[in-house]
Amino acid sequence: MTGFSSVDHPLVTFVIPVRHQDNARDWSALKANLTETVASIANQSNPRWRALIVANRGADLPPLPERFDVEWADFSPNVLHEIKHSPSKEDFLDAFRLDKGRRVLAGMLAGRDTRYFMIVDDDDFVSSNLVEFVSTHVGESGWVIDRGYIWDHGGSIVMEHDDFNHVCGTCLIIRADLYELPVKFDDASPIWIKSMLGSHHRITEFLASRGAPLSPLPFIGAVYRVAHGGSHSKTPSLITKYFLSKYAVKRPLRTLRNIFRVRRITPQLRREFFGS
Repeated sequence: MTGFSSVDHPLVTFVIPVRHQDNARDWSALKANLTETVASIANQSNPRWRALIVANRGADLPPLPERFDVEWADFSPNVLHEIKHSPSKEDFLDAFRLDKGRRVLAGMLAGRDTRYFMIVDDDDFVSSNLVEFVSTHVGESGWVIDRGYIWDHGGSIVMEHDDFNHVCGTCLIIRADLYELPVKFDDASPIWIKSMLGSHHRITEFLASRGAPLSPLPFIGAVYRVAHGGSHSKTPSLITKYFLSKYAVKRPLRTLRNIFRVRRITPQLRREFFGS
């Protein structure tokens, strides 16, 4: 990893964990999606940020703009990366949390001189206003993105989701000291890694129990990309899940509300989230 001479003490550090090359169904697709995620992050209106991509040594990554760097890792592939290879769903999720969490930890230890961390999945998008918002609320524990957009890969519409943090991992901005990071990587237990860094559900409950609850972000903060071949969660398309599934049919009022939450991707929305 090289130094961050242009941003020695950033306000926000974005950490983007990238799976092992052997766990990618289509590396070229992953790389293309990552390129778009990078463009989204790089579009921040306030320059007090940096980004760290954590990838296995030898991974073919796209060109990176200013304020991005790579923390190269030597982690083994996740042998339970696919649920069909796992003894149970819980084993599958447990292995995922450990694999993602240790990559996040490597990135955080490399960028621990920041005020806030945000973990961003390598195929999602974030609002260009995040760092500016944090700059006006320095000192607060952090925020949960409970309102976001669901977007079909390559589509022309999005749907606003009011429980976003329960469907997408790109949903937390947390003050760095609250993680209580270890001095070195080997000091962290697997249980801590899985609970604090590998799951976006568990840490919110933990911080609340410690008297440092996260506040809802007061605007739509991220976009969850679905329905693409490389998706680890295999989330179906927006139309299929929210309008045509058995879940949608059984909840007609919810489905009707979702219809009114569908938006076309306007030039303004594209500039804010997609960096173009």
